[in-house]
Amino acid sequence: MDSNLKIFSCTASTYLGQKIAESYGQSLGKSFVDKFSDGEFQPGYLETVRGNYVFIVQSTFQPSDNLMELLLMIDASRRASAYKTVAVIPYMGFARQDRKDKPRVAIGAKLVADLLTAAGVDRVITMDLHADQIQGFFNVPVDHLTGATIFVPYIHQLNLENLLIASPDTGGTKRAGSYAKILNAGMVICYKSRERANVVGDIRVIGEVTGKDVILVDDMVDTAGTLCKAAEVIMGNGAKSVRAIATHPILSGNAIERIENSLLTELAVTDTVPLRRPSDKIKVLTVADLFAEVIDKVFTYKSISSNFF
Repeated sequence: MDSNLKIFSCTASTYLGQKIAESYGQSLGKSFVDKFSDGEFQPGYLETVRGNYVFIVQSTFQPSDNLMELLLMIDASRRASAYKTVAVIPYMGFARQDRKDKPRVAIGAKLVADLLTAAGVDRVITMDLHADQIQGFFNVPVDHLTGATIFVPYIHQLNLENLLIASPDTGGTKRAGSYAKILNAGMVICYKSRERANVVGDIRVIGEVTGKDVILVDDMVDTAGTLCKAAEVIMGNGAKSVRAIATHPILSGNAIERIENSLLTELAVTDTVPLRRPSDKIKVLTVADLFAEVIDKVFTYKSISSNFF
């Protein structure tokens, strides 16, 4: 614990901020949010941050007020004369908008990066961005952690004899390939077509899965349509079992019910986003210790390369 370092949290990630602060060895900093009758709000600090290294924990999942609150907290930190302000964003919303995939649309991830910079952030610590190149959207240092640091030890504990890594779509091939290399396992790819956003059309498996214990790897799970349909196809091709790991459990709509009724043995996720409700099929692994360790290394100017596989 260091008196020149303070960890705060915005409203939506208080549950995680408290765990990170506890893991680091201090109490979560005191802050407030004043709300007005029209829905506007004003966050701020209840203790001095002058000359301090300020770390603000907030995942920017929906609603967009979560992002706005983070921006206001960064601005308040800068105006209160903090030495450095670091945004700890375990899950960065709008990251799926990393390019123009159709005419006349915004590149939301770039806009969010610009907003954070304009607010006065000095550094960003995040995990499993939807696309690695989003790091280049920022004009400040970005520490991009990976879920593999959390999931690989967990997969080892499962002691699966016939482990096979699968990518739920072609876009996740690089991520799945990294897991396969780390775990010394084979890999297959699911080829997916979409009818429209969040609606999966057809899935085909490229590779042999017969008799294998398959683990689907993804950065996030939203509607869970892709994972559940991929699990069905993989089991239909003779797999022994199918599990899935996904860093960010968005789980919108009836996604949890869909998982519970699927052929997935288990879905392992992290707590970058809070679950709407617990489920026997969903295993939650905490990222608090990892973020606390990286915060300490950033503060003490130590290398964080050991926190990557």
